[in-house]
Amino acid sequence: MQPSPQLLFHHPAVYCQAMFRKPPGTRKDAPAPIRPTPPVDHDSAKRVTLDRLLSKLGIASRSQAQEWIRAGRVRINQRLVRQPDTWVAWPGDAVTLDDQPLQQGAPRFILFHKPKGLVTTHADEKSRRTIFDVLPPEFTRLHAVGRLDQATSGLLLLTNDTAVSSFLTDPKRRIPRRYLVTVRGEVRDDTAHAAIEGLEDQGEHLHCAALTIQKRSGRESHLDVTLTEGKNREIRRLFKALGHEVTRLRRIQYGPFSLGDLEPGTWREIPLDAAKALLAKGLP
Repeated sequence: MQPSPQLLFHHPAVYCQAMFRKPPGTRKDAPAPIRPTPPVDHDSAKRVTLDRLLSKLGIASRSQAQEWIRAGRVRINQRLVRQPDTWVAWPGDAVTLDDQPLQQGAPRFILFHKPKGLVTTHADEKSRRTIFDVLPPEFTRLHAVGRLDQATSGLLLLTNDTAVSSFLTDPKRRIPRRYLVTVRGEVRDDTAHAAIEGLEDQGEHLHCAALTIQKRSGRESHLDVTLTEGKNREIRRLFKALGHEVTRLRRIQYGPFSLGDLEPGTWREIPLDAAKALLAKGLP
């Protein structure tokens, strides 16, 4: 049975030594919690840049789409465009590639257990294996909701509904993402509090929304960490700055969706309407 969103920070099989949350209102610039509202219906038009649309539909990588657009292979409402950042209403506008119309496929929503060693992209310039090398060919028209880096495993959501993916990745929504993290060395209480308070790195404020110390020793510590934004490699950067190298990272929950008993490399599909209903219920 998958854990309930209400039990996001408590697992019955784990005896936690310490749990830390950021108290509300401790940072003046921290936004107030936003209770999510359901994403717009998938038939409603949403503005998206042309290169991103081709990527979201699984037709090409973002860089490849930009090359095709600049080469004059794409038209919007019969008008030739060469700017990849041209805005498109989708679904709505008639978009063609080499005079062939782009079509929105049947709505799909996939929970995938991404193994380590795969990159989250349709095509990799370094010829590394991608998630689509292990997923069925029918999934090539789906796009990942956010990313997991090559060394990270765990729950990855895929869909062809740009409204749902935009809803889930919008930083203003503060959708919780939960990870099991192993780091080198003993994470002491003051370090855990520092991770909650956060720090500045490369112009970004990195921090955990919540952190539970499951087990710790002088050799390594096992943590349960929750983020509410999708900054690039945030957990690895944060703990490196705090003096602890991350040696294992696995995402086990994204909003109301849980990894559950999915084995690495396997996937489960749920109806898009059911996914929207879960989001419409709100999150803790």
